[in-house]
Amino acid sequence: MSELDRRRAWQVAAAVPDPEIPVVTVADLGILRDVRIENGVAVAQVTPTYIGCPATLAIELAVEAALRDAGFEARVERVMSPPWTTDWITEEGREKLRAYGIAPPVQGGNSTRALFGETAAPCPRCGSDDTERVSEFGSTPCKALYRCRACKEPFDYFKCL
Repeated sequence: MSELDRRRAWQVAAAVPDPEIPVVTVADLGILRDVRIENGVAVAQVTPTYIGCPATLAIELAVEAALRDAGFEARVERVMSPPWTTDWITEEGREKLRAYGIAPPVQGGNSTRALFGETAAPCPRCGSDDTERVSEFGSTPCKALYRCRACKEPFDYFKCL
């Protein structure tokens, strides 16, 4: 198979939506690490957002199914090292999260301040920095629930990992 096939396989895999946040793709989140053609098989490498992510298997199966639906023999490899970080979310992915009403994580997600919850999360609706964390857990374990004091709206904040 050619480089053209590899690029097509990448595009197919990259378009798979996240099952928990369908406005972003696995490429937007940065969890699609690589797609290569190996002995005629499209091999997609995927890194889970965290070890216990309940969507990991669903994502891997969706990537494999998308590649097969596009005519490829396919296999997905789970890659654990280096571990995923929210810094891998693309700028386009961050904008998609914001437009969907989820505050994207701050850059430098592996900083001590971000890891211990000292993160200011700007409101994705009005842009105000006058927000407060209501709960460490939002609609999924990877998000925290915040409230904007300016517009009074609640919103999820995608935690830094």
